[in-house]
Amino acid sequence: MQQDFDVIVVGSGAGAMVSAIRAKDLGLDVLIVEKSHLYGGTSALSGGVVWFPCNPAVANDSADEAMTYLHAITAGEAREERLQAYVASAPEALAYLEAQEVHFDSVQGWPDYFSDRPGAREGRSMVARTVDAADLGQSIFTLRDQTYGFRLLDRYALDLAEANALATRPPGWAWTAFKVVARYWLDWSWRRITERDRRLTMGAALVGALRRAVDRKGIPLWLNTALKSLEVENGRVTGATIAQHGRTFGVSARKGIVLACGGFEHDQALRTEHWPVPTDIRWSHTPKGANTGDGFRAATALGAGTEFLEYAWWAQSTQLPSLKEPNQTNTYQMFFDKHHPNSLVVNQLGERFVNECMSYDRFGTAMVEDYQKTGGANVPCWLVFDATYRKHYTAGGIMPSTVMPDRKIPQAWWDSFLYRADTVGALAEKLGMNPATLERQVARMNGFAKAGKDDDFDRGGTQYEIFNAGDKRVSPNPCLGPVDTPPYYAVRIDLGDVGNKGGLKVSADAQVLDKQDRPIAGLYAIGNAAGSPFGKAYPGGGGTLGPATIFGFRAANHLAQRNR
Repeated sequence: MQQDFDVIVVGSGAGAMVSAIRAKDLGLDVLIVEKSHLYGGTSALSGGVVWFPCNPAVANDSADEAMTYLHAITAGEAREERLQAYVASAPEALAYLEAQEVHFDSVQGWPDYFSDRPGAREGRSMVARTVDAADLGQSIFTLRDQTYGFRLLDRYALDLAEANALATRPPGWAWTAFKVVARYWLDWSWRRITERDRRLTMGAALVGALRRAVDRKGIPLWLNTALKSLEVENGRVTGATIAQHGRTFGVSARKGIVLACGGFEHDQALRTEHWPVPTDIRWSHTPKGANTGDGFRAATALGAGTEFLEYAWWAQSTQLPSLKEPNQTNTYQMFFDKHHPNSLVVNQLGERFVNECMSYDRFGTAMVEDYQKTGGANVPCWLVFDATYRKHYTAGGIMPSTVMPDRKIPQAWWDSFLYRADTVGALAEKLGMNPATLERQVARMNGFAKAGKDDDFDRGGTQYEIFNAGDKRVSPNPCLGPVDTPPYYAVRIDLGDVGNKGGLKVSADAQVLDKQDRPIAGLYAIGNAAGSPFGKAYPGGGGTLGPATIFGFRAANHLAQRNR
């Protein structure tokens, strides 16, 4: 087994593989190591969206407009050199990936998350184009599978448009579902090989296309290989100690190491130490047991600086018992389902505290602030909805009543994961709230729905909210529907995440900096292993994969330039 390389990339998500293929193209000998038995990391579970400002599909965008927007949302908290590096390299990184047959499509009409701020645009969020799994050969069998929300009935792959159609059920949604299922069952030759859908969509498409490039370039990817520590000679990182199948040994990196192994969100002690409110690792949407802070610990042991450790990429979740594995619960998204009409979100006092349609990251920040303001009456909060919502929309892993009627809900779920009552007051009592408080909040919401204007939080007041949460069947405000049709329901919303924003402090070229802001020679960090270039802000769809991809590209360029 070869144990000497120019570059070792730790992790196998999108940013890791971008770094690897770019470094290989620039003449470096590269190894990728992944601690799990599956590759793809959090990227494979994602929507496969990357935030690319100044992409060719946005006609009226420019570097100046993108910087204006980023300045407006980061409010001076982010470092200027990293913002400039991101915007400057986005078009070049996109062009490079397209040349590697990693293709993206701009989602027209999809606005930035702060759509009312100067410099905001539509179309900067680009989604990975669907990939044929057959192109991956044997590598398909170790690709991390998609999360529940991106598969129909936990089997059939959905692209972004199909997932949206099944979640909101516009006219023609049943035909969309039929085509998804029929396409799978008619593909008999592929089903002889594997039950996995031939179509790789969203995050699986992005990771699949990158793995195809990795294999074509002959880059080795070692699974079941965990980073234990970094090796240093004469002040330069020169290799790593890794563990593989119970055996620990060293691998040298003549030019450098790129940490792309995620954050520490699956280490309960680090979450408790750094995050502002109590949270649970079960709430995270990232791969269980994968992102435990290996790179964070290894780098800080060498004196690496850190930043933004109190922030996370908040993405609400809920728990439901597994229907396949006994005594296990699964984590489902609530960052889309919290904002459908005919619902409202309240804290544990039964009071609204937020615009339910705002972006999931800002919603998470509001949960934290309400927890601190009320002395703990949040985290979790509750989605309260009526029979109309139940008929039309999903609630985490609970399908609409037309697909999953109440009689098919397992008995063990009632009043434990899904609550139901004939009146709002009775529902409040089940949730431990003052009935009068929740009744008042629901009545107030019903008045807003009738008038089309939310006087408390202006729900549905921005282009982003209407695009992401609006239902054209609902008027006068497509984001507001009355909660007035019994029975009434509630689902718990936890402060979930897609990783931590805080991490190792890095330069504009992803070099890890020490506590005096000096580069640690030979050490780089990207993605959630590094602090976010945006500070606590989340600019738009793909705001997590964007830094991983673009700074992965820049790290490889810098490695090659420094060592040419």
